[in-house]
Amino acid sequence: MFHVKQRLMNKVIAVANQKGGVGKTTTAINLSACLALKSQRTLLIDLDPQGMSTLGLGKPKEAGKGVYQAMMNGRDLMDVILGTELDNFYLCPCSPELSGVEAELYAAERREKRLLETVEKARRYFNYLIIDCPPSLGFLTINALSAADSLIIPVQTEFFCMEGIPDLFQALDTVRTYFNPRLAVEGILLTMFDERTNLSKQVAEEIRKSLKNILFESVIPRSVRLAEAPSFGKPVVLYDIRSKGAEAYLNLAEEIIRR
Repeated sequence: MFHVKQRLMNKVIAVANQKGGVGKTTTAINLSACLALKSQRTLLIDLDPQGMSTLGLGKPKEAGKGVYQAMMNGRDLMDVILGTELDNFYLCPCSPELSGVEAELYAAERREKRLLETVEKARRYFNYLIIDCPPSLGFLTINALSAADSLIIPVQTEFFCMEGIPDLFQALDTVRTYFNPRLAVEGILLTMFDERTNLSKQVAEEIRKSLKNILFESVIPRSVRLAEAPSFGKPVVLYDIRSKGAEAYLNLAEEIIRR
């Protein structure tokens, strides 16, 4: 599919938070699309058995065609990726078999490094590989952290937003110790920020005070356009590039590229 004359400068980034509903998949889809718009060849890997990244890009969950086949059956990752409406933006979809992979990994050899072995063979084709993780700290997320160079943690600007972050940092330390010493925190990303409410402003300020060294400058607003885009199978930059949500993810992509 690809002809690469020289090795691309690349990075594997996991997007993870075991708390659901924080904008994890929204971030994975839209960051990937915005990186692609900035001429970065980008692969989004849908590692969440719910398959929301796959469905959010208008692709079906098809048996025998997805990241499961590469992780568990030894198939080349490049054989199961799909193109999207954007140049430079590719998807490794979720297939139905992924829903049972946690049980399979429990008894598998090198169970924490199945994704690493899969990704290493493909990373030379891309500038960025973005992994959308499930909302849990099971074997799939551990596989993602073992394969990644860095981690983005989406955090919703609401009262319980910090719940679970200590557990994620503990898992991060464990992965660094036993599986992936190079793993870094790319940044904490504030999502669903509503500038009209004092609560969002107060929560954002508290996070800035305690975690400012690893907090992205970019903030993702609560946006109707962001919420609508997946139902049309599009990233927000294709659904409404003039929206605040599109602007925020373009800023985030630029911030990551600058780093």
